[in-house]
Amino acid sequence: MDRTEFEAFVTAALPVLSRHGRALTGNTPDAQDLIQDALLRVWRAWPRIRRDGDPVAYTKTAMARLHAGRMRQLRRRLSGRTVIDPRWSPSDTGRVDNQDLVRNALMTLPAIQRAVLVMTYLDDADDRTIAEALHRRPSSIRASRSRALAALREQIRIDDLPTDSAEGKLHHA
Repeated sequence: MDRTEFEAFVTAALPVLSRHGRALTGNTPDAQDLIQDALLRVWRAWPRIRRDGDPVAYTKTAMARLHAGRMRQLRRRLSGRTVIDPRWSPSDTGRVDNQDLVRNALMTLPAIQRAVLVMTYLDDADDRTIAEALHRRPSSIRASRSRALAALREQIRIDDLPTDSAEGKLHHA
């Protein structure tokens, strides 16, 4: 295998993969673990991936599948236990910037819904591509996106967003 070519790919793709990983997991340490595990899979299949096409897309797909699998395992382990609701509450945290508000709301979504939103809005992927990556039907992807956006709308109301007290304008992060 061509280790030098793989290392060059990792170096070039790491910023994109890091952003993708943080969007999926919600934090840098978990994103780094996810990237490492996905890159291990990519390395094992490198000759085929290099020959077939887009290694970045393959790695993002591996990351989405790994993350969804981890969330399923976690849900199984936690089933039957009392879990604190992780939803953001303005009274609990005070004023936060828009990015934190959205990030916290995203983290309350199931892993598949979060993956669908990440692949839709960060990767600009179409339903068919997302469906193939997540082993779902395109109609399931549309339904997941709809449910995710509805949940986000319910959690994030315009009244919750921080405003500039002098002019009443929203802060832009």
